[in-house]
Amino acid sequence: MNGLSQALELTDVSEDPKIPDDVWEQFTRDTERDIRDSAPKEPSARAREVTERLRRQEARGELPEGWRTGPAWQERKSRRGLWGVLGIAVAVAVAVVAVKPSLVPGDPFGRKTSSEAAAAPLPQETAAPTAAPSAEAAAIPTLDDPFAGSPAKRWADGAAGIAVPEAKAVGGRSAADVERVLELTRKLLVESNLDPATLRGERPKAALDLLDPLQKDVRGLLETGLRKPDDKHDPLWMFSRFDPGEVRLVGDVVKTRGRMTFKAGDHASVAVHADYTFVYPVVQTNGSTEVTRTIIRRILDVEIPDPAKYQVTPGKLTVVNWDQDINNSACDVYDGYLHPSFSSSGTTGPDPTGPTTDPYDRSKPLDPGRAEGCGTVSRV
Repeated sequence: MNGLSQALELTDVSEDPKIPDDVWEQFTRDTERDIRDSAPKEPSARAREVTERLRRQEARGELPEGWRTGPAWQERKSRRGLWGVLGIAVAVAVAVVAVKPSLVPGDPFGRKTSSEAAAAPLPQETAAPTAAPSAEAAAIPTLDDPFAGSPAKRWADGAAGIAVPEAKAVGGRSAADVERVLELTRKLLVESNLDPATLRGERPKAALDLLDPLQKDVRGLLETGLRKPDDKHDPLWMFSRFDPGEVRLVGDVVKTRGRMTFKAGDHASVAVHADYTFVYPVVQTNGSTEVTRTIIRRILDVEIPDPAKYQVTPGKLTVVNWDQDINNSACDVYDGYLHPSFSSSGTTGPDPTGPTTDPYDRSKPLDPGRAEGCGTVSRV
């Protein structure tokens, strides 16, 4: 707009004293009339006279150079140029959006690119998958992106990945009874595998309080393992714990995926089956920025037997079965902590001797008869 104002000021011929006022006024009126009238008309004698006079004045050099390009013409020209530029810009924008509509905020056309679809969160798992997750593009996990290159990047964050199914009456127990057992199971999984204090190696009191103290073979075993762990009393069978002097979690997100089901139990109860995988990104506390991940799949079967028929503590969970598959942690180390392996510092404990497995593969059940010892993971 500044350039336009300057051009108008330089070409304002109405201030030129060489043109008589009556001539200029008549010229202006005739010009405005000609602009309004689209059909050609025969000019009047007065108009012909003015035109001829102006022509002669121009031939004698009495009119300033560029007098035909007055303010009105300049302004119309400038506006046409502006709209022309805007028209080109709009056309280019429409073409770009047509090629890639995802550039428009909100994706109004409802289309996503393949890379965007690949990064979208997965829906809740409702049944066992038919195969392991596909291979991800090679990427090194970092402090800013600890799940880079991992299928878990699309998994739910923490407790959001532990969904409770809709409760229904089963085995003579009401829907309310079923819901109570499901919620207690969910709380046990959260307190055992996601609670920050538990992950820092502190005593998992909230989780222990959910277990029936009368079940000595479980509650007693875990209590002993927390006090004095060994190969027969290992708290890692139930709890995810890291040595705070060795490693720490990267951020506050643990990725979680799995499912929970229920049925009528064998002890006048509701039996709940839980199958979840937890992915923990960690870094050493020695100042290194190398990020690695420990992946644990846990199987847990619990129920609340009828206290009128069995010697149990009302409202407490009885553990029927548990199993775990711990990946990227030192083998045969029984100090009650997970010890992730870092490529920059080597491994802790004996070298793996078992078969190579994919820790993200949830398509197969854990084989209770599988060989003891540590194997090799195909990816972390």
